[in-house]
Amino acid sequence: MIAIYTLWIRQLKRYFRSKSRIIGSLGQPLLFLVALGFGLGPVFQKAGQGNYLEFLAPGIVAMSILFLSVFNGIEVIWDRQFGFLKETMVAPVPRWEIMLGRTLGGATVAVMQGIIVFLLSLLVGFKPVFELWHLVLAFVFMFLIALLFTALGTAIASVLEDMHGFQLISNFLVMPLFFLSGALFPLDNLPKVISIITAFDPLSYGVDGLRGTLANASHYGLIPDFLLLSIIVLIFISIGSYLFSKIQV
Repeated sequence: MIAIYTLWIRQLKRYFRSKSRIIGSLGQPLLFLVALGFGLGPVFQKAGQGNYLEFLAPGIVAMSILFLSVFNGIEVIWDRQFGFLKETMVAPVPRWEIMLGRTLGGATVAVMQGIIVFLLSLLVGFKPVFELWHLVLAFVFMFLIALLFTALGTAIASVLEDMHGFQLISNFLVMPLFFLSGALFPLDNLPKVISIITAFDPLSYGVDGLRGTLANASHYGLIPDFLLLSIIVLIFISIGSYLFSKIQV
């Protein structure tokens, strides 16, 4: 447990030391909120779907968590190249504890990022459902999304040694996961093929959970979202732990 706590804190210190990283990672979510929220808002409203910004904001919060979580895996490759990972792996603790500590730390950082984007969306004009239990559930869904994709990033990094290869594979996965999650468009009345694909996209349940808690507009239902997302998180953490334990340093 000490190893988990130590690595958790280390990830947080890394995040707060890099002020440029914090500011830079807010650019894309803010651009999506402003450009799409106001640019496509009139079209969305004319289609009878209501306020597009209120629909879009939960998806952009999920997007910011997704990107930061997955690319947290680069730190595994970085630590391997510069020797820190070897020092960590020879410690007398199970490797799954090391992986879990890194995952919790990366997930916490991603949730902080999501909260900052959520606050920015309030400044832009997003008006969520302000009830305490909605906000608590929203934070739960944020943390589940962060855990899932931090574990995915760690799993990918565990089988790669090259940062460029990690970025190529991650982008190949991240962009389809994001665009097919319903973050930018409603999941109702989609073509059957697209509807099936979105149902297999784990981010769909995270976005839907956030939208259900913050905008009261869930497609699948909050309970199915929570249960399916929790199961997928456990699966990905298990896969990530196994692959991380096989790293050769």
